[in-house]
Amino acid sequence: MTATNRNDAPVEIQGVGAELRKQELGGSMSVSFVRFAKGTDMTPAFQGMTDDLCPCPHWGYLLKGRLKMHTKDGEEMYEAGEAFYWAPGHAPEALEDCEYVDFSPTQEFDEVIDHVRTQLG
Repeated sequence: MTATNRNDAPVEIQGVGAELRKQELGGSMSVSFVRFAKGTDMTPAFQGMTDDLCPCPHWGYLLKGRLKMHTKDGEEMYEAGEAFYWAPGHAPEALEDCEYVDFSPTQEFDEVIDHVRTQLG
């Protein structure tokens, strides 16, 4: 069995109002501890991916703030205290300072993180 916390998880993305720390837990799944500053829109970071959106599914819990999730079918809103499932095809925008924890398939999410790093320079 594996456990981690935010402080022990390695930083994978930092800057432009975003911080993502990720640790593989096993079973081909990873946990991420994510913070977005109010106004952070990740849509540009997914340009060049399928539908220009994140193609990886995520399951998690929004600890703080409000998020607008852009999808090819429109927008969905999430707020602190909600558990969520984000299907492939989404891009978050922070309406307030946000923090959440999510669980994602490691290999799929690693590919997204590599792409985002390239886009953010």
